[in-house]
Amino acid sequence: MKQTYPPQGKKFLSASDVADILNVSRSTAYRIIRRLNEDLQKSGKITIAGKISAKYFYVNVYL
Repeated sequence: MKQTYPPQGKKFLSASDVADILNVSRSTAYRIIRRLNEDLQKSGKITIAGKISAKYFYVNVYL
């Protein structure tokens, strides 16, 4: 079964989701999430380690 993006009903994406979307390894996905979360923290947002807002991800990755 082919997965659709953005995943239905998900507000946050995990490293596995990011890895599948970008076709990269999970360790690379964690690095991408860490970088995006650092940007969010600098702007005063609360973040969750290992997860990224689906909306923020799609806006900043340009998919």
